[in-house]
Amino acid sequence: MEEKRDSRRIDLSAKLLIKNMNDASAAAEETEVEVLDVSKTGVGFICDVPLAIGAVYETNLKIWTDEVIHAFLKVVRIEQTKEERYVCGTIFIGLPELDARRIGVYDLVDSIEEKAGSDV
Repeated sequence: MEEKRDSRRIDLSAKLLIKNMNDASAAAEETEVEVLDVSKTGVGFICDVPLAIGAVYETNLKIWTDEVIHAFLKVVRIEQTKEERYVCGTIFIGLPELDARRIGVYDLVDSIEEKAGSDV
């Protein structure tokens, strides 16, 4: 998938619990996904369920501190893999500033550690 974000991506091991907010008749269904990366602007992940571009999903994102960030994600890109899975690019909708700062702090620490490692 081509890089289109303005913010640097953060790699995390986490799970998202997703339910579609666009379809009131749809049952609230939780789906675990494999998070590829997180930035202050969105989340990239792989899932087994085809999601709709433009749809908004409610999520609970468990971050590196074991805290859970409750957020809404809008799907902006989807690519189907050969294994019949879906690589999704999403953006946060209305992410509270405090939660964006949590992600930003990790991004800052991660970039400092990355730079220190390259100077060795």
